[in-house]
Amino acid sequence: MNNMIQDMINWIEEHLFEGFSLKNLSEAMGYSSYYCSFKFHQITGISIKRYMTLRKTYLSSISLTETDERIIEIAIKHGYSSQEAFSRAFKEIFGVSPNAFRLCPEPLQSYVKLTMNEARDYYMDISKKLKIEDLQNRLDESFDHEVLNILNGQMMYEEFSSQQLMGKSDYAPFNEAMCVHDTIKTIFSDSFKQVRATGHEISLAEYEAITVAPLEKTLFSKEYQCIVLWFGEDMFCQMNLITVLAYLEQISFKGTIYYHAVREQTYDVKETDITLGNYYDIYEAVLVDHRMPDVELMPVMYQGIKLYLELLQNDNEITKYIQTHQHLSHHEIVRNLLHLFPQYGLGDSQYLELIKATQIKD
Repeated sequence: MNNMIQDMINWIEEHLFEGFSLKNLSEAMGYSSYYCSFKFHQITGISIKRYMTLRKTYLSSISLTETDERIIEIAIKHGYSSQEAFSRAFKEIFGVSPNAFRLCPEPLQSYVKLTMNEARDYYMDISKKLKIEDLQNRLDESFDHEVLNILNGQMMYEEFSSQQLMGKSDYAPFNEAMCVHDTIKTIFSDSFKQVRATGHEISLAEYEAITVAPLEKTLFSKEYQCIVLWFGEDMFCQMNLITVLAYLEQISFKGTIYYHAVREQTYDVKETDITLGNYYDIYEAVLVDHRMPDVELMPVMYQGIKLYLELLQNDNEITKYIQTHQHLSHHEIVRNLLHLFPQYGLGDSQYLELIKATQIKD
């Protein structure tokens, strides 16, 4: 079955910018239109129409940043009937208009071609490592090593610190999963730590050892001229990034902040200057009140927030997938979710919780 779906994906990609016809796809595959549409959605967790929209719009974002083509030309080239239709689709996905994105091309979440092959291990491309070292050299010249790198999770922390990818700067992991369980307004207060520990079903001492202790040695006890935040583009990382930025506002941090949007599979990095001002409001709106904030957002953050708020709904794309695949073992469902929904960035433990909660409701 996976081979058939991959054949469909390959055909769709070859005809992505043409006038798509489900009838032509079905004829090429040798199955009925209904069967192709149903099986694609069942196996991948996304409709053909939505997949095509995400792919076309993501590829158009590359043209916006890498070419001087007019927006109407980019719209037509990427299969949109008008500039207005293109602008609506682009803003719905990325939270900004194509013109605004071209003027200020901030990080966004990638939508790469779907593959039904098992996820493979990735190794850092040497060219990406050299790019990181170039960033490190520039920061060294500007800030004389008074730099703290906060990395999303223990694995990234160990990779960076063991290889000294940012030179002699300080390193600290942010070992949290803010996209799950309750939180409160005052970040890292005693009440915050207790609420988070309770949500994770661990003791307060365990929470402090895992999450707080690495920050006590750095962020909580030293003054830095510059803080570099290394967080991926998925929803998991974006909720953590919002929390760290909100905390920096909470303590009135006055130094320079860079967000290094990193694709954790390849270590490709895009640097963005961060100006504090709205991130505590964003944190409170999203993670405390569970609503979309009324401020402008980086596209990647907008995408992460949309996914987070959708995940809070009982009837979301992940729970739908779980409900329609209950004939599979938990291990198989988790493996499939990790492969099909990388934009969420959830891990085994979070998916197991969702599987159990979904099956209990049923």
